[in-house]
Amino acid sequence: MELRLDRLTKQYKQKLAVDRIDLELKCGVYGLLGANGAGKTTLMRMICDIQEPTSGEIFCNGQNIREMGEEYRDRLGYLPQNFGYYPEFTAYKFLLYIASLKGLGKEQAAVRAQYLLEMVGLADQKKQKIKTFSGGMKQRLGIAQAMLNEPEILILDEPTAGLDPKERVRFRNLISSFSKDKIVLLSTHIVSDVEYIADEILVMKDGRLIHRGAPEVVTQEAKGLVWECKVESKDAERYIEQYNVGNLKNVGDKTTLRVISDTCPCEGAVEAEPTLEDLYLYYFNEEGKRI
Repeated sequence: MELRLDRLTKQYKQKLAVDRIDLELKCGVYGLLGANGAGKTTLMRMICDIQEPTSGEIFCNGQNIREMGEEYRDRLGYLPQNFGYYPEFTAYKFLLYIASLKGLGKEQAAVRAQYLLEMVGLADQKKQKIKTFSGGMKQRLGIAQAMLNEPEILILDEPTAGLDPKERVRFRNLISSFSKDKIVLLSTHIVSDVEYIADEILVMKDGRLIHRGAPEVVTQEAKGLVWECKVESKDAERYIEQYNVGNLKNVGDKTTLRVISDTCPCEGAVEAEPTLEDLYLYYFNEEGKRI
C-alpha cells in the first residue's frame, strides 16, 4: 500500500491552506504535528477525497484517487475532528448503521461492531444511547466507526481529543496493534500520543511540510536549543515572559525552568536532551517561532 501526494495545493480565496506538498506514505503510523491553521485538517480531507485540491494529485498504488472513486474510498477509514452522531441511537445501533453505509453485510457488521466496541472499551455500554455518553466515550465510538471496514488507510484528525490519560494509552495500543500492513495518519496537539507509536513524524507549518523523519531523528532538530536552569522563584515570572518555557518545577525558593532558546538563558544553565515536545514548542509556541 502506498499513497503519493504530488504538489498538493489548496487555496481558499486569500488563504493558501496547503502549499505544494510532495509526500510518499507507505505502511506505518505517521504523526502529523502543527499548530491550529497549519493546514493539517485540509490535507487530511483531501487525502480522504472529501475536498478537491486546487492543484496537484494524489495517487494510491500508482492510480489517481479521483479516477478510482469508490474503489479508493472503500479502502479508507476516517475520523473527522468534529465527529457527528445520532444522539438517540445506541452505540451498537450506530455502528451497525455506519457499517451499512460502508457496504458491510449484516453478519459482518454485527461481528465488527461487537469486536470494536470491546476494543475501545464500550462493550458494556453498547445499549446506551449516545446522548448519555461523555465526550471521551463519543470519541472512542468515533474511533470504532472509522475502523469498521478494516481500512487499509486510516485517517484520524485529533483522535485523542477528550480522552483521559488511561483512554489515550488504550488508543495508542489499539493503533499499534492495528497498523500492520496499513497506512495510519493521525494529527494531534498531544505530542506524547505520537511520540511512542509513530514510525515517522510530519511537521506542518503555514501549509508547508517543514520536517519529516523518525521521532528520534526529528527531535534532534532541537539539539542545542533546550536548557534547564535554576533561578530564584521570585525571578521565574520574568524568565517566563522573556523565554519560551516548556515547564517548571518549584522547590522551596528555587524554580527549575526548561527553556527552549537559541542562546543560553541564564548563568549556570545546562543544555538538556531535547524531546519531541521541545521541538513542537520551538516551532509553534508564539515566543519560539523561528521559520
